[in-house]
Amino acid sequence: MSGTLNKVMLIGHLGDQVKMHYFDDKNCIGRFPIATNETYTNKQTNEKVSNTEWHNIVVRNKAAEVCEKYLNKGDRVYIEGRLKTRKWSDDKGQERYTTEIICSDFTFLTNKNENFEKLKTKSQSINSSLNDSSIENQYNNNEPSDLPF
Repeated sequence: MSGTLNKVMLIGHLGDQVKMHYFDDKNCIGRFPIATNETYTNKQTNEKVSNTEWHNIVVRNKAAEVCEKYLNKGDRVYIEGRLKTRKWSDDKGQERYTTEIICSDFTFLTNKNENFEKLKTKSQSINSSLNDSSIENQYNNNEPSDLPF
């Protein structure tokens, strides 16, 4: 088989608020970090060890606006997407790289009120618009100088 697969599935907690970037043609992207944790017992010391991994999430357009409105730092979220590594130049002209998860599906896992089920359904209906790649070329041409986050 000669095909490839680039798929990421994460459940984690938001490490910061969603940061939005708007473009002239009314498209937008939202960026936020999520943390995942791995816990295991060290066999030699019998101590519990916990490792946290941070992931940079990018979500587009209407889905980004929904995330900005309803997600807060500390909230638990399920993210599905693909890995993308971008190259950019910092203020000193140094080439930098950042790896992001381009979100194609999400589910809010923090139940905040009785509207949670409605919001969950709404987020699922938005997922079809998440695959809109029209903004990707713009995004690559409008690199914020303060990446990553």
